[in-house]
Amino acid sequence: MMAGQYSFKTISFVFVSVDSPKGKDTSHNFTDNLYAALYRKGIHTFRIDDLRGEDIAPGLLYAIEKSRLVLVILSHNYARSNWCLDELVRIMECREEMGKIVFPVFYHVDPSHVRNQKGSYGEAFAYHERNGLATRHRGGGQL
Repeated sequence: MMAGQYSFKTISFVFVSVDSPKGKDTSHNFTDNLYAALYRKGIHTFRIDDLRGEDIAPGLLYAIEKSRLVLVILSHNYARSNWCLDELVRIMECREEMGKIVFPVFYHVDPSHVRNQKGSYGEAFAYHERNGLATRHRGGGQL
């Protein structure tokens, strides 16, 4: 089945990656509406409101690995979070290793800022570099 041929009926689990534990950039609007729409279509959707901890929680890894499709909601603050970047690395590993379908959603973010690490994404990666955190996040694969 080609990527464009997927229907909501064939996708039973979706993992939604957002900017922070409570989705400060996107919750109570976009992600809540997205979750509700997927739920109405009978699509089991994993959200990470209570799954975060210091390391990627086993429940989070399970949700990523069991999902057929991963939606990465790239918002203004997404790259500022070590947690989100660690999660994104694992998502991209699953894409490579397991053939996961990954769709980026650019929520009030210019896609070229993400691709070229400009704007808030450039600032976030500069911060991570200054603090010795960027090496594990750079080059994790193109979305």
